[in-house]
Amino acid sequence: MRQLLPLLSAVTLVVIPVVARCGEVAAGEPTAIAVTIYRSPHRAAGALALDNLNGFAFVNETRTVTVPAGETRVRFEGVADGIDPASAIVTGLPAGVIEKNRDARLLSPSALIEAARGTAVTLLRTQAKTGKTVAVSAQIRSGADDGIVFETADGIEALRCSGLAETFQFGTAAGLSARPTLSVLVRSATPLTTTVTLAYLAHGFDWAANYVGQLSPDASTLDLGAWVTLANSNGVGFSTAQLQVVAGRINRVSGAVEPLDMGAPIWARCWPRGSTSTGSALEEFVVTAAANGDWEMKTLSSMGGMNARALTVSRSVELEQLGDLKLYRVPERTTLASRQSKQVRLLDRTTIPVRLIYLGEVRDALDNSGRQARRVLRSTNDVQHRLGLPLPSGEMQVFSSNNGATVLVGSAKVRDIAVHEEVEFELGEDANVRYRSYLVDDGPTAAVLAPVAARDVLAATHTDPARAVEVTNGSNAPVSFELSLYLPPGARIIAADAAIDSKNGRPLIRLQLPAHGVATTRYQTIRTK
Repeated sequence: MRQLLPLLSAVTLVVIPVVARCGEVAAGEPTAIAVTIYRSPHRAAGALALDNLNGFAFVNETRTVTVPAGETRVRFEGVADGIDPASAIVTGLPAGVIEKNRDARLLSPSALIEAARGTAVTLLRTQAKTGKTVAVSAQIRSGADDGIVFETADGIEALRCSGLAETFQFGTAAGLSARPTLSVLVRSATPLTTTVTLAYLAHGFDWAANYVGQLSPDASTLDLGAWVTLANSNGVGFSTAQLQVVAGRINRVSGAVEPLDMGAPIWARCWPRGSTSTGSALEEFVVTAAANGDWEMKTLSSMGGMNARALTVSRSVELEQLGDLKLYRVPERTTLASRQSKQVRLLDRTTIPVRLIYLGEVRDALDNSGRQARRVLRSTNDVQHRLGLPLPSGEMQVFSSNNGATVLVGSAKVRDIAVHEEVEFELGEDANVRYRSYLVDDGPTAAVLAPVAARDVLAATHTDPARAVEVTNGSNAPVSFELSLYLPPGARIIAADAAIDSKNGRPLIRLQLPAHGVATTRYQTIRTK
């Protein structure tokens, strides 16, 4: 049987603070932090997954360091887990930096056991009857993966199998850090206290925009609000930081970052106290690092609640130009905690004029099955339409009122939209508006259709039969319908009974349908050399 040990009742890790080696000092905690988050270059839109963030951040910290004369190793504790050491820049230290190191082994119960294996530790046993604690010299013979085995003068034992409350007391833990650490080696001619700046790139960040729209009952205006969602999957948080995000893609080439050794849960490979046939349910525990650097014990059943927290602030972000990119600055300092997503206000706009358009497309002329039309809200990103600012990619939820109740009418992915560009928010398909395409067997042919490109007839190698698209509107309101035609290579429209426009390089036919109305449009194509 395997039991995960509770920290307090089975393996209470009493850690004696590590004494810094000669010539090693720890920099002070950051007095000022700025975090600039860049989006994942491969994620155009969509929600963020906290366990799979592929963006990055540029972190800038201000700290105070006191160094003696000579060579000193300065430890910057509490940097982001995903720090790229090669990108780290330290300014303000005397004579610059000689070398940089990222300490990847974190102090954890299992890492502490592994580091102490083969060395002398103190085993503290509490007698159940007397309550007295007895100190016994011991050596750890195995790691925590398969249960802890240790040796005393009485022989070899497995931890917790004696039935007594047992605790290890450790001395120093060489090579282990309580928090992710970047260390640098510097040389100074005289002792000094100085303010330094640490700047570096780090993985495990991302951001996205989240839009919420309230559509008017007649679908003519839209109230639009938006949030910037910031996400940090690192085990380190950033307190009272100046946060900003950058919209746009930049080219970045980076190698993989060595993962931190976070340790593993400690298991006991023996039966707990009591009968081995009891069969009672056992609560399982896991030892984790708390935000303040202490250790916490959590039950596995409670870890389902250890998800991201969503926080908000009242003021909206401020837009700035950053070369060809856009920078959105959070106006107030805020905290982006470990394993957290946070939302700050991006914009608020009311009564944006929009048009509800129904879209269809014909890719195969022989397809005569009925299809549902797609709905989009269309506007223009300019001041006249009460917008006029860059809209970063993300997700949008559109709501409307129905008999006094607010209902969701559609969700859409939003791409990056520049100023003066057309805005379209997709709302999904509508079963009330349908269309089908088919070949015209009887009735109108090219002879009775209005010519569109008669000059192409001389170069034609094949004339296709006339084709028709029938659109039906089953709703109680008139609709605007747009039909995009995907023609095969070399094909041209020679005649049609409706005006032919063009959009995105494809022919487009626009139709207006009354309530419960039907419309049919016909066209004919030729194929040229």
